[in-house]
Amino acid sequence: MKYMMLMQYSAAGADFPNIASWTADEVRAHVAFMRDYNAKLVADGEFVDAQGLASPATARIVRAGADGAPVVTDGPFPETKEWLAGYWIVDVETERRALELAAAASAAPGPQGEPLNMPIEVRPIGSEPEV
Repeated sequence: MKYMMLMQYSAAGADFPNIASWTADEVRAHVAFMRDYNAKLVADGEFVDAQGLASPATARIVRAGADGAPVVTDGPFPETKEWLAGYWIVDVETERRALELAAAASAAPGPQGEPLNMPIEVRPIGSEPEV
């Protein structure tokens, strides 16, 4: 079964500062953890995909206009306090395993090497509805 694990950042709920204020060594340790984590998923045959996402300032919200052309606005807006930082797609035997992997990702190091305990949303990847 495939699951998507979404790493969400919440300025309101985070017990750590934004990564832009971390030292270079703290950022390197965090990135090394993520690379090692992904390499283990690959080695265990559970990796499908993973990506860190760029800053929310680069995001765009798109809707179809009346003629079907894209209507694009900036977003999320500066007052947004939560955003998606990255994701993994894993292929595992059980939901329990997906939850274990999410807990391991949540423990990524942050400032002073302390675990971030960032919330990771775990959702099964669904299939098309039967009609």
